[in-house]
Amino acid sequence: MAINGERSHPNGATSSRKADHLRINLEEDVAAKGVSTGFDAYRFMHCALPDIDLDEVSTATEVLGWQLASPLFISCMTGGTEQAARINMVLAETAAELGIALGLGSARVLLERPEALPSFAVREIAPTVPLLANLGAVQLNLGVSSGDCARLVDMLGADALVLHLNALQEALQPEGDTCFAGLLGRIETVAASLAVPVIVKEVGWGISADLVTGLLDAGVAAVDVAGAGGTSWSEVERHRLGGPAAGTAAAFAGWGIPTAVALTQARAAAPDGVIFASGGVRSGLDVAVASALGADLVGVAGPFLRAAAFGTQACVNLGREWFDVLRIAMFCTGSRDLPSLRSSARLVREDGGPVPGADGVTLVASLIETISDLRGTQVTRTAARG
Repeated sequence: MAINGERSHPNGATSSRKADHLRINLEEDVAAKGVSTGFDAYRFMHCALPDIDLDEVSTATEVLGWQLASPLFISCMTGGTEQAARINMVLAETAAELGIALGLGSARVLLERPEALPSFAVREIAPTVPLLANLGAVQLNLGVSSGDCARLVDMLGADALVLHLNALQEALQPEGDTCFAGLLGRIETVAASLAVPVIVKEVGWGISADLVTGLLDAGVAAVDVAGAGGTSWSEVERHRLGGPAAGTAAAFAGWGIPTAVALTQARAAAPDGVIFASGGVRSGLDVAVASALGADLVGVAGPFLRAAAFGTQACVNLGREWFDVLRIAMFCTGSRDLPSLRSSARLVREDGGPVPGADGVTLVASLIETISDLRGTQVTRTAARG
């Protein structure tokens, strides 16, 4: 089948691959090896006398005009298969109950098989929460137009379009699409033409600071750095592939920018940009640390996917537990709201080093210092945390 006259994969191939990915994520060890998120490098200094009541603490936030109960959101996962339809229904019910945003899996399959729509159609289940459509950005180089993107958004009743970047995953797949040249310009065209915000995310290897600024300059509304340390899609592909290809995939088990590093560098590069963080977020405390480091929203996929296998109540219970952990962490740092948590000086590094600050000065200095370390030079600084 062709999309706008361009090549696409054989009918059903995308759905088959999606089914493999879903099964592998649920049944195999697909965690990154040799790289962690970096969240464990931080801890909060306990405030024994918060001078606020727990009832005063609010995890609510507004992002891209959306009113949300928490910075936590369910990140893009699956769609296009019968099992995916059941999971998306559970995730939609969970998002509606918790008042948080929900990302859908890649909707590319809808361009090949529109009859797969029921596996994505959750708007009626979650009518009041932000719903994020999702498409591989590389498809813009393979004939998918701005009009196609608008059609996907309309079909799903979505509030935004996520374009995901997965160059390494595509390179590992025998059937992968690796035509990434000139893609930034096409993303800019889509961002300018769509009536809803366009968000760009990685799938678990991180987005570097220079690309964050390039994407925001191109008109993207938000960037999800989606760093390393959680699910590794090279590990997923290793389980799906055989022979030498599996060995090639295994070589990248530790690849990527740790999520906390990608987040702090992104915030340094774009102090006023809308930055999401996902990738290996595994607890409410991780959500608190990511929020304190400057994440506007914090995405979670794997834990919700595994909870979804046990039904909606298990997912809701997980979300509520994380809400409670975040709220209590805020209380025990004397933070009434998320801006207070971000500006608090109570987040510290385990090694005693400085923590990027909210004023941007320490953030930029931190980025310079990190780059100098990579180059083998020494840069010292005295900038204080804001």
